[in-house]
Amino acid sequence: MMIKEFIIDFIRLFFPVTCSVCHKNLSKNEGVLCSSCYFNMPRTRFHNDENNAVCQLFWGRVKIEKATALFYYFKHSKYQSLIHQLKYKGKTDVGQELGKMLGGELLRSGFLKDIDVLVPVPLHPKKEKKRGYNQSFYICKGISEVSGIPIDSNTLVRNVYTETQTKRNRNDRYCNVKDAFSNKHSENFSSKHILLIDDVVTTGATLESCSNKILEIANSKVSIASLAVASN
Repeated sequence: MMIKEFIIDFIRLFFPVTCSVCHKNLSKNEGVLCSSCYFNMPRTRFHNDENNAVCQLFWGRVKIEKATALFYYFKHSKYQSLIHQLKYKGKTDVGQELGKMLGGELLRSGFLKDIDVLVPVPLHPKKEKKRGYNQSFYICKGISEVSGIPIDSNTLVRNVYTETQTKRNRNDRYCNVKDAFSNKHSENFSSKHILLIDDVVTTGATLESCSNKILEIANSKVSIASLAVASN
């Protein structure tokens, strides 16, 4: 173990690992964030509020048991880069480490106590092949690592390729993805409480479509957790 730590320290001397937010060198006890950026992250604490802003996105639209997000996503904030690195720069370690952070908070709060399975919002195979991975799967990996809850990335699938949602309003976004998802092996979700995982909640349209499809399965329930929630 001491030899391994020595080798790691030697490598870090010439190839320092930097914070994904401020780019300062990390100590060997820090993950993707330095201690300062970790403690100053604009957390929502929504897991302590059953009427929070993420829950409200789905009121009157789809029956969600509970919903939360780890931090606020402000445009041009230094934390915005975390999502950009995860989605477009291949930094899957960012997703997994933030997933562990989110999972730890949810575990301590009791949010996960009746969750049976973690489900990443699926990408269309064409998009996943182009990107090389599904970023939401790595968030699930982090949550699963701290909670022990299994991941199912095969039952809910995306079978319709859709264009970017970025410049669409809520109704347009929902129409764009309304029939984009389907269930394979539906018995996997029967009588299960699903925690649906995404990277960023904006209008909630994609998560609404996913939830409606899951809720077609007998006695299923859906809750939602994301790394970030978009805020003006």
